[in-house]
Amino acid sequence: MLVIDKPAGLPVHPGHGGGETLEDHLDALRFGLPARPQIVHRLDRDTSGCLALGRHAKALRRLNGLFAERRVTKIYHAWLDAIPADQNGIIDCPIAPIDPLTPWRVIADPEGLRPGAQPAQTRWQVLEKRDSRALVELRPVTGRTHQLRVHCAHAGWPICGDALHGSASHGTPLLLHARALVVPLYPRRDPIRVEAPLPAHFPAPAPSPKDAKLC
Repeated sequence: MLVIDKPAGLPVHPGHGGGETLEDHLDALRFGLPARPQIVHRLDRDTSGCLALGRHAKALRRLNGLFAERRVTKIYHAWLDAIPADQNGIIDCPIAPIDPLTPWRVIADPEGLRPGAQPAQTRWQVLEKRDSRALVELRPVTGRTHQLRVHCAHAGWPICGDALHGSASHGTPLLLHARALVVPLYPRRDPIRVEAPLPAHFPAPAPSPKDAKLC
């Protein structure tokens, strides 16, 4: 397994608009193996952070199974354009495509009645409050397209920089970062935890009390 820190702005797979993608760089990640690694899951183009790759066919099958069985813990950090009323909770709201012909364009579907609607759950916890914004930890239970962005917008606190589901202008950096992956790769060993540092476009976290200087 490889886990890379994907930069924001780089698509994982080719899209309709063409251009550079992560797949263009997989040959550089062979590290001596005959085949290039394969991408196990997805991150949105504008989301940075941890992305897992299987280095060979056996590893890819193993990782695909762990993700499909929801045994991999995915931890995201995001800045919100509002402050949730509670300190933590779970968003349980189905997500459906706006049109079956464009399954990548999705919306919240609370009743789950639209064609193609799928159950979706996200656990969340507030980490920091600053002015009218909040830094939260998000843990998706399911892995639907744009799930975190759709769920946060549905809850009334869109992710900062989200021009698709929020009110941000295009070109504003999306403040959503795949902070960590916890992968139970080996049955008799502790899970592997990999963390990606916050990117440069993220606000610096507030110092903890033990780090604060005395006046």
